[in-house]
Amino acid sequence: MSEHNKKIRWGIIGLGKIAHKFAKDLLTIEDVELYAVASRTQDKAEAFANKYNATKAYSSYEDLANDPNIDAVYIATPHVFHKENAILCLNKGIAVLCEKPFAMNIQEVEEMIACAKENKTLLMEALCTSVLPHYQFALNALKNKTYGDILKLEADFGFKTVHSFNSRVLKKSLGGGSLLDIGIYPIFASLSTLGIPKSIEAEATFFENKVDSSCHMVFKYDHKVIANLRCSFVENTPTEAIFYCEKGVIKIDSRFCAPSTITIISNGEEDTIDFNYKTAGYDYEIKHFNQLLRAGNTQSDIMSFDFSRNLINLLDDVREIIGLKYES
Repeated sequence: MSEHNKKIRWGIIGLGKIAHKFAKDLLTIEDVELYAVASRTQDKAEAFANKYNATKAYSSYEDLANDPNIDAVYIATPHVFHKENAILCLNKGIAVLCEKPFAMNIQEVEEMIACAKENKTLLMEALCTSVLPHYQFALNALKNKTYGDILKLEADFGFKTVHSFNSRVLKKSLGGGSLLDIGIYPIFASLSTLGIPKSIEAEATFFENKVDSSCHMVFKYDHKVIANLRCSFVENTPTEAIFYCEKGVIKIDSRFCAPSTITIISNGEEDTIDFNYKTAGYDYEIKHFNQLLRAGNTQSDIMSFDFSRNLINLLDDVREIIGLKYES
């Protein structure tokens, strides 16, 4: 697609909590349309479509993928269905923005990327943090060494879950557990700023259904630089990302992975930067994806295929260390 002003018609597959946030932010953007939504039940699809003014409501993902009017689709189904849903749409030439984690393991991610390349169709992992202005600000400050080299990173994401073992968040057959659902954010913070670690240490606690309830990871880099990373479904944590540098501290305030503020601590002074967010942040991700699609790009320069490969590889490595296994 090279028509720079063409209205992009979006579809959404999987209509859970995150899809509502995405749809609400989509409505704030010009030159886009929420054209179709799909759920496993017609009633749920129609209720969602009515709420966000979608033209079509489908009770089957296949029916949505077969709609020739859809330019792009957002996949917000449970983790275990990401590969199947993405490939379904890519084979129809529909650009895919797939919620994190991209898939369950590196093998599935490679299948998705191969399918996107074969169909010459845009595919991107939807990890919203990557394009948010406050996170880009922190990345630039770290890249430019505004406060010197990074000495240590501390990043966490934790809350006491109220979900049952039948929910997507905790059900093992759906890829539940703290690592894949929220542990991906601290790992993302480390990968995007420090790169691939030289070694990994990890330990986890588990619920009775064998999904991880918490995970503590230490990523070790050259020059004794470490990233101390945590995720938890059993306790509330600050959910901050703190970069300790030679000449100051860059603290992304809670929740660091969503629209937030940044606190700079340097020369004995503390300064908080407010980015004046008006949305849940998904509009930044959608606009980035729209730009890629209009330009005819097949992958993102921010969430590139290689970055998503490295991210899922790190998740796979941690899973192996803590003994977290899912049915393949």
